[in-house]
Amino acid sequence: MKYLQLLILFGFIVSCSGTKKVISDTETSSSAPTSVKKNKDSIVTKTTEIIKYTDSLYVPQSDNDIEIVDTPIIEAKEIIEKPEEESNQILNKKTIKIHELWDELLTKHVSKDGNVNYKSLKKEYKKLLDYIRLLDLIYSHDDFESVSIEEKLAFWINAYNAMTVDLILRHYPIKSIKDIKNPWKQRYWQLGKKWFNLDEIEHQILRKMDEPRIHFAIVCASYSCPKLQNKAFTAHNIEQQLTSATKEFLSDSERNTISKNSLELSKVFQWFAKDFKQNGSLIDFLNTYSETKISNTAKTRFKDYNWDLNE
Repeated sequence: MKYLQLLILFGFIVSCSGTKKVISDTETSSSAPTSVKKNKDSIVTKTTEIIKYTDSLYVPQSDNDIEIVDTPIIEAKEIIEKPEEESNQILNKKTIKIHELWDELLTKHVSKDGNVNYKSLKKEYKKLLDYIRLLDLIYSHDDFESVSIEEKLAFWINAYNAMTVDLILRHYPIKSIKDIKNPWKQRYWQLGKKWFNLDEIEHQILRKMDEPRIHFAIVCASYSCPKLQNKAFTAHNIEQQLTSATKEFLSDSERNTISKNSLELSKVFQWFAKDFKQNGSLIDFLNTYSETKISNTAKTRFKDYNWDLNE
């Protein structure tokens, strides 16, 4: 893929001998006008700097000061469906949205309650595979390891959820993810030169980011797990989205029953207890996001886990 160096600024590193100014558009959407707006917060004047693009990726035209005019946002599928040479030319001229394909699928096939319509989603299976292919292209870029923690969190949460949905669709119709042999060990997905499984992404990547709220963002396609959000996670909104997902899960009486002196909690809190005690006790964590103030002496038990498919 030497000609497909993406030059995607999913955390593009600007490195040169003189000062550069790069103006990115962090507010445009796929329906926005074709000119890219200037944003004083996205102007970089340092010689070497990681540029945070949140939801969009921008490819600079040159190493000089850049004035972006008439640079339309394109759909990710325009990159994926073209031959490498054409894709390279597109990437050199336009801006793409990182997680737009995934967001489109979620909005269309996942309810606000997190129920997934796998039957209808399967009819657009190619879009899901296109999105995973785009993740491969982004991950393959030389500068991926240098991007911000917010960008990595959004990338890996979305990747995990998209791959979980893909896993279900590969075996659908099924009643539970546990009907699949070793579901979290299956290496179906190639990013760069490596084949990943869900276990590895969760335990070796996401959990090592020391962000316990990821447990309410990634899903196991089951009734008792945190719901699949019907919007993609983005670097720009990741803090708000993680907090919202955590509060929503805690306040869901089907998954957790919380009172001052008694707790009936999801087994998520039992399985990953260590993650929730990084800055205090489990109750300290719960009190940060719970609407009910919990006593330090509250009795705790864990609910049975329902592995039925989230549809």
